[in-house]
Amino acid sequence: VFKIKAVQLAGKLLPAFNTPTGIPWAMVNLKSGVGRNWGWASAGSSILAEFGTLHMEFVHLSYLTGDPVYYNKVMHIRKLLQKMDRPNGLYPNYLNPRTGRWGQHHTSVGGLGDSFYEYLLKAWLMSDKMDTEARKMYDDAIEAIEKHLIRKSNGGLTFIGEWKNGHLERKMGHLTCFAGGMFALGADGSRDDKAGHYLQLGAEIAHTCHESYDRTTLKLGPEAFKFDGGIEAVAVRQNEKYYILRPEVIETYWYMWRFTHDPKYRQWGWEAAQAIDKYCRVSGGFSGVKDVYSSSPTYDDVQQSFFLAETLKYLYLLFSSDDLLPLDNWVFNTEAHPLPVLH
Repeated sequence: VFKIKAVQLAGKLLPAFNTPTGIPWAMVNLKSGVGRNWGWASAGSSILAEFGTLHMEFVHLSYLTGDPVYYNKVMHIRKLLQKMDRPNGLYPNYLNPRTGRWGQHHTSVGGLGDSFYEYLLKAWLMSDKMDTEARKMYDDAIEAIEKHLIRKSNGGLTFIGEWKNGHLERKMGHLTCFAGGMFALGADGSRDDKAGHYLQLGAEIAHTCHESYDRTTLKLGPEAFKFDGGIEAVAVRQNEKYYILRPEVIETYWYMWRFTHDPKYRQWGWEAAQAIDKYCRVSGGFSGVKDVYSSSPTYDDVQQSFFLAETLKYLYLLFSSDDLLPLDNWVFNTEAHPLPVLH
């Protein structure tokens, strides 16, 4: 019954790929099959993290059904990206599905970019490490990211900035914090025998993101935090001080725990769990809060779907033994749904 439903849904999504380039629209009307992009996206572009985060699900659906149509759609996207010129080796967040040209040269490992990189690595893992093309694209991408986006602050915190209009913005989003876990997950099999380096990089990102939590009143991390002058790992703008039950920091704690078994990751996870319970629990469930620096926080009155799918699941896994969903046999999609490695 679930396979039938998956096929029906995929069939409704396929018309989104009917563009001159095969890069799908962001949205598709399920009745008419007409696709369109977000009005705010650069010059009618599709978004890297959206069209680049289909691979795991579509490949698995081709495996389940024996129908290559889904596999072919996502491999076409990959081939097109492989051929394109990339400024500084970086993938911009915007690509026009009509012209096949990049939009604004913004690059982010946070929102609009994040899960594209995650899926390159996970395509390789899901294929039992046979999909070497995906691994090469991942290695190339993170080398460019390390060269152009990763910096150390004056206070010694490693952070991942965002490339905007030819310069680096010294700001890191909560979403970007997932990358600590990604670097750790990709350490084994990395180029030039740099496994130790990437595990260390993962640990440094985890530490920075923990600091973003620790430097708030509620011990919950803000949506984005700066590294400017004397300001480090702290949100400056009011509209970046909110916490909406996001999972990325806890996700990184879990991967770091699995790969190092350093007890600090469980300690940090427990701090976050206690803070969520104390400040986000309401009578009807859990709510985001508008200002993590305020001792009397106001609720946004929303329980995000990823709170159950990811935040609580990663907390649960952090305190479970390694034989629950072992990483040799399972790969988590970007919403923490486990898909099997096909040995």
